[in-house]
This record gives sequence, C-alpha cells and structure tokens, in this order.
Amino acid sequence: MNEGADERGKYQPLSYFQLMEVSLRELLVEKGVLSEEQVQATVEDMRLRGPERGARVVARAWADSAYKQRLLANGTAAVEELGLDVPALKLVVVENTPQAHNVIVCTLCSCYPRMLLGIPPEWYKSRAYRSRVVREPRTVLAEFGLRIPDEVAIRVHDSTADMRYLVLPMRPEGTAGWSEQQLAAIVTRDSMIGVAVPRPTA
Repeated sequence: MNEGADERGKYQPLSYFQLMEVSLRELLVEKGVLSEEQVQATVEDMRLRGPERGARVVARAWADSAYKQRLLANGTAAVEELGLDVPALKLVVVENTPQAHNVIVCTLCSCYPRMLLGIPPEWYKSRAYRSRVVREPRTVLAEFGLRIPDEVAIRVHDSTADMRYLVLPMRPEGTAGWSEQQLAAIVTRDSMIGVAVPRPTA
C-alpha cells in the first residue's frame, strides 16, 4: 500500500493526486528528465512563494494608469514586464469597480495563480467553497466578512488548467500619495482572490 506520513508522523494512504505526483516525479527522475535535486529545488521555490508578487503587480497598477490598462488587456505580458514569469499560462486580470465585484474559484480542483499568490489556502481547495461560491457568491463572501451591496454585481471566474485569474481590487480611499511599497503592503492574497478588499492600515 502506498502511504505517506501526515503532520503527526502517522502513516495514511496516499490520495489519488498524491499518488499521481509521486509516480510522475519518480518517472521523470528515472528517465533522466529531471534530477531529484531539481525536483526538490522547484518544490522548495513554490513553498517559499507568497502573495508579495501579486501585491507588487496590484500596487503598480494602482500607481500607473498606463500599466493598469496593459495589465487588463494582457495580464501575462504585463506581469512579465515586472520580471515575473507566468510559464505556459494565460493570466486574465479582472478589475473590481463600484458596479462589479470579482471572485475567483476553480470548480474542478485548485487552479489559481500560484506564481503570484503562492500555495492556495485550504478553504480555496475545499469542495464547499468550489461548489457554493458559484451558486451563492454573496452568501459565501458574507461568511468571509465581506458584504457586497445588492446593487453591486458579483462575477465569479472559474480558473482552468491553462488560464488563471487575478482580481485587481479597488484602491482604497486615503492612500493618495502612497509609494508602491506602501500600497503593496495592504494588498492581501484574499483580496486578489476576491474574498476580501484591501484596507489602509493606521
């Protein structure tokens, strides 16, 4: 039986996707496509990524209207302008406005822009979120503490294997004159998924 240790050191049967990952990794190493060291380095790089890269993109869009237009027109190319790689993916950036609020989901699994936001949170991968946010987005957002007025439309975007979405939140009032670094500091992962909004700190 294929087993793996959980966080308590106890051995549990591998899930389907864990088994697929192990099998693919072992095959790539066996065929000489990758070395074990390269695999480990890539995994470690993914683990170290956080939402800071995405926050940098949002801050630039808030501070530079020309960049914002390029970002909305072609997310992949605009992100690459900042030296951030979006390998083999189409990145679509959707803008929150006073008339519309956007939220991201992957109804099939947990696709989302890891290269900009890091590892997806557990709730994003849960069956409850993946199914409910499509059917009752206003209720789900309220459960996150985000109450969207009835007159504001909510648009749910379903990520796919080759296309990722990123929410461009509205710039909060009270941030005029802030540097891009200050702006990036208030942009959270959840606000770029669409279940929260940035709020200026004291």
